[in-house]
Amino acid sequence: MRAFRLFLRLTVYYLAVSAIVYTAVTLQPGLGGFLPIGGAESLLSGPTNDPFRPIEIGADQVSGISESLIWLIIAVIGALLTILPVSWTYMAIRNRDEYDQSLVETIIILPIAVTSIVIIVHNSLALAFSLAGIVGGVRFRNTLKSSGDALYILLAIGIGLSAGIGAMEIAVVMSMAFNYCFLALWVTDYGARKGTHRYMRRTNKKTHNHDGPIESETESSGPVSD
Repeated sequence: MRAFRLFLRLTVYYLAVSAIVYTAVTLQPGLGGFLPIGGAESLLSGPTNDPFRPIEIGADQVSGISESLIWLIIAVIGALLTILPVSWTYMAIRNRDEYDQSLVETIIILPIAVTSIVIIVHNSLALAFSLAGIVGGVRFRNTLKSSGDALYILLAIGIGLSAGIGAMEIAVVMSMAFNYCFLALWVTDYGARKGTHRYMRRTNKKTHNHDGPIESETESSGPVSD
């Protein structure tokens, strides 16, 4: 039941956000020019002859400080709306002993920082190298509890990059594919073997009493053996 509720929640969320955006653009056609979409076409159109040529993003098509701020705000909100259901998947499938609230907060905030950074350095090679030096001086001491958690960080960075270059369509596809793929792996218990470490918590666990085994829906408190 928990897996079905997550599937329903994700599906309703994606449909509702899509309907809201479509309605807003229909009622206010001018809003379409501020949406951070269309970047995928530029990326897939083919390589350029100059590898150092700056990438043209949606923000380049607006003029004035007010329009630029509107575009940036919409891009950040889009990144937040896209990463939010990813946090639901993490919270739903994680074992209690391996649940990390700081990681949930990180995957929510990280796309905002990445989106802003991409806009800052997209047309300046000097800024890009400067940023690499700054980031190299910041050492993250936190060690992820599972290799699977790194996928959430990688996805958060990808969503931030997509929003920063005005390719939210890529971010939406990544978010949906990631969530539904994890959901399918959780339901099917793909790759499970006796005695192996379980990344996703179980939906059902057998308990025993004097009358025999009883099926109950519980959480795994750590690595579980089948």
